[in-house]
Amino acid sequence: MSKCESSLDVDLGDRSYPIFIGEGLHADAAYYRKYAPGTQVMVVTNETVAPLYLDKTLQALAGYELRSCILPDGEAFKTLDVLNQVYTALLEARFTRKCTLVALGGGVIGDMTGFAAATYQRGVHFIQVPTTLLSQVDSSVGGKTGVNHRLGKNMIGAFYQPRLVLADTATLNTLDERQFSSGLAEVIKYGLIVDAEFFDWLEEKMDALLARDPRCLAYAIQRSCRCKADVVEADEKEAGQRALLNLGHTFGHAIETGMGYGEWLHGEAVAAGMCMAADLSRRLGWLSSEAFERIRALIERARLPTAPPAELSSDRFLELMAVDKKVLDGRLRLVLLKEIGQSLVTEAFEHGKLKETLTRYGR
Repeated sequence: MSKCESSLDVDLGDRSYPIFIGEGLHADAAYYRKYAPGTQVMVVTNETVAPLYLDKTLQALAGYELRSCILPDGEAFKTLDVLNQVYTALLEARFTRKCTLVALGGGVIGDMTGFAAATYQRGVHFIQVPTTLLSQVDSSVGGKTGVNHRLGKNMIGAFYQPRLVLADTATLNTLDERQFSSGLAEVIKYGLIVDAEFFDWLEEKMDALLARDPRCLAYAIQRSCRCKADVVEADEKEAGQRALLNLGHTFGHAIETGMGYGEWLHGEAVAAGMCMAADLSRRLGWLSSEAFERIRALIERARLPTAPPAELSSDRFLELMAVDKKVLDGRLRLVLLKEIGQSLVTEAFEHGKLKETLTRYGR
C-alpha cells in the first residue's frame, strides 16, 4: 500500500502537473490510471533499476498494452545513439502518438525518456518515476530533457513537461552512498539560491539525512521541489530567473565533460562547482568569508568534493565553460552568490578573479 507524504503542483497553465512524494508510489496503479491516457504504455529504465522495480511497475500498469525498454546505465550512455533504442522499440511495437512513456530511473533515464517523448511523432505523454535523490529533487521536475554530446553536456534537448512526477522515497533505500550524496548537492543548491531558511535546516539535519531518516528525506524532497517549481513557474524556458537553478553547473559541466562522462557523478561535479562559484563570489567581495566557510563545510558534511579535479587546468576549464547554454553573444554568464539564499545570473564579474578561482581554489 503506497503512502503519499505530500504533494504539490507545478503551475504552468495547460502544462501543469502534480508531484507526489511518498513510499511505494511507483507500484500504485491508481496514479497511472489517472495520468496515463490511451491504451499503450512503454516503461523506459536501465539495467540497474530494472531488476529492482520494473516488475512491480509493470504489474501496476496491468490492463495497458505494455512494453519495456532497458538501456545501459550511466552518464556515458546519455547519447543519441542509445536514445535511438527507445525510438526503435516504439516503432517496432507500433505505438501511436496517444501512447505514454514512463521514465523509471535516475536523471539520465528521465532526461532521455522525456526527450524521446518530446520528439516521438512530435510529442507523446510521459510520466516521471525518479528513483534517485538527485532526480527526485531536480531533474524530474521542470521539463528539461535531452542528451549529451562529446563536446558538451545536455546540448541537445527540449523543454517538455511530464504529466506526473511520482517520487517514491522507498527507492532511495537501494541507492549507494555515493549516489545518495550526489543528490544532496542539488538539495543544498536550493538553500543557496533562494531559501536561506532551508540552508539553515540542512545544517541542522544533515546527519539525519545521511542516515536516510524518512521524515527528513520527505521534507527535503518536498521543499526542494517547491523551490524548483516556484522558479520554473516564473520562467519555464530559462529566459532569465530559471538560470539560477544552474548554480555550480557551468563549472560542474566542465568537470563532467573534461573528465569524461561518468567519472564524476553529476552531483559531485555540481558540489565542487558550487564551491568554486562561492569562492569567486567571495573574491568579488559579494560573499562573506563566514558564508563561504558555511557552504564549504555543509558540502563536505554531505560527503561531497569541495574542489575540482587537479587534472583540469584553468585554460581547459575556460575552454569547456565556453560551451555552455548560458553563454550569450560570446560572453560567459555565471550564477553567483550575494549571500546564502540570494543568487544572481551575471556577466558583470572581473575575469581576472575568475582566473584566480580556476587557478588557485582547491589546489
